[in-house]
Amino acid sequence: MRPTLARSLAFMSVLAVSGTAVAAEGDQPVMIEVKRLSMDTALTVAKTAIEACREQGVQVAVTVVDRGGHPQVVLRDVLAMDLALEVSYRKAYTAMTFTSKTSSLEDRFTGPFSVGKLDNVLLSAGGVPIQASGETVGGVGVSGAPSGDIDESCAVAGVAAVEMDLEMASF
Repeated sequence: MRPTLARSLAFMSVLAVSGTAVAAEGDQPVMIEVKRLSMDTALTVAKTAIEACREQGVQVAVTVVDRGGHPQVVLRDVLAMDLALEVSYRKAYTAMTFTSKTSSLEDRFTGPFSVGKLDNVLLSAGGVPIQASGETVGGVGVSGAPSGDIDESCAVAGVAAVEMDLEMASF
């Protein structure tokens, strides 16, 4: 092999390995931007959900998860049961994962080996995804009310409190 050709091939190999080679048509970018909730925004969601449930005479636990399903804010009102903490996390995780209110998933997975049997997935009303410009950035789960409908209404109130801010931040 000629020295010039050998050097060219070596240079192209280094570029390809380092990720700086020119991307072929249809390839993904080398890096992407990821939108995340700020702690203050997540806290506003959780506090608003707690307040919405208090207005209905109910004390609950609320968990807000980030886009990776990791708890970002966890609040438990004074009289909410400890079990509500785990349930609120699972509802938030499920809503974020399926980008859907958990109430709409209750009858979706009914088989004995369905997705609903996976760890952290809970198909019960009270979880709502948090979205900004159609992109899921987290989820909120509420647990402890006498019904999933009340849990969900409180979660919806929490998301509604930041919805406009999320949409404005997307531009």
